[in-house]
Amino acid sequence: MRLRPFGDKELTDTSGDPQNRTRGEPPAGPPAGEPTQVKVVIPDDHSMVSLLGSGDELLRVIEDSFDADIHVRGNEITISGTPAETAVVAELFEELTALLAGGAELTAGAVERIVPMLRRKSGVRPAEVLTLDILSSRGRTIRPKTLNQKRYVDAIDQHTIVFCIGPAGTGKTYLAMAKAVKALQAKEVTRIILTRPAVEAGERLGFLPGTLYEKIDPYLRPLYDALHDMLDPESIPRLMAAGTIEVAPLAYMRGRTLNDSFIILDEAQNTSAEQMKMFLTRLGFGSKMVVTGDITQIDLPASQAGGLQLVQDILDGVEDIYFARLNSHDVVRHRLVSDIVNAYEAYDARTRAPSGRAQRLPGNGRRDGVRDRAQREGGRGSSRGVGHRAQ
Repeated sequence: MRLRPFGDKELTDTSGDPQNRTRGEPPAGPPAGEPTQVKVVIPDDHSMVSLLGSGDELLRVIEDSFDADIHVRGNEITISGTPAETAVVAELFEELTALLAGGAELTAGAVERIVPMLRRKSGVRPAEVLTLDILSSRGRTIRPKTLNQKRYVDAIDQHTIVFCIGPAGTGKTYLAMAKAVKALQAKEVTRIILTRPAVEAGERLGFLPGTLYEKIDPYLRPLYDALHDMLDPESIPRLMAAGTIEVAPLAYMRGRTLNDSFIILDEAQNTSAEQMKMFLTRLGFGSKMVVTGDITQIDLPASQAGGLQLVQDILDGVEDIYFARLNSHDVVRHRLVSDIVNAYEAYDARTRAPSGRAQRLPGNGRRDGVRDRAQREGGRGSSRGVGHRAQ
């Protein structure tokens, strides 16, 4: 039974052959769960090595992702399994050939990201997600790698203020910075302003050597690193000297009105409610704001409400403000990062305090770990003992 044209490929379902049907019975697909077989014919102008990977690397990734048998002979791929599985595998090959036709290079990571997109049946083709160019610079192109990332990028185009909340490794800041650089190059804005709250993750600024700027620099270093990926490194000092690009701690935003700017607040989970309000009210004419943060990694005192958590309730439903939410499926670092995020989320769910806020890990935040050790070693939690260990 011919199913339908599948792009430039031909798909054939062999389970409905005439000899398998009672006379007079109309053609029908197999009952749900019963084995079926689908053949996908790849056009001759597509390289099977590019499609299946060197040494069949990509084919092995596909086989590991599905409960189906996949056999390749020439440019014909035969898929055997349940109707649900064979349909998704056939759709996967359509997306992969579409990516190849668009000039994309297939990788194991790309295949692993396409599979869950197809399983979730979002209605958006993965090929549309993975071919959306944000910025081309220094021989590489920055694109969203998941459906949620594409929605986030689209929201930046469509809204004045966008909040992006998600775990580490989901590209929250990197994609925002790519959009900022693109806006600057297109002369949509006249400057980029990047800011972070200078909050310590267990260390004190006072113990770091150097001037105030040298003390603050380590907290802003990830923003500089992203800039170096997107711009000619030699142009960055010139742009910063001219004020076209500004990287500064959040406290330096007070009292300013930021017109014609693309403003990014990173690590916003470490802002207080007052700091968040102060930042948002800096918005001037012709500007965009993107606020990113991970509410599972908060370095504020446990008793202090975070600005990023509160703003979700305060600004929910306000026109031209959008909240994008990423999760472990959107992690684009090493595969283990996604597993780590999931493990911590499970731990937080088990240990959540009655207030709804996850309890701190032992010794987390400020000098609690030092204080705990001092108390265990004879109960001498004096300032001298703590100071000695902190030196």
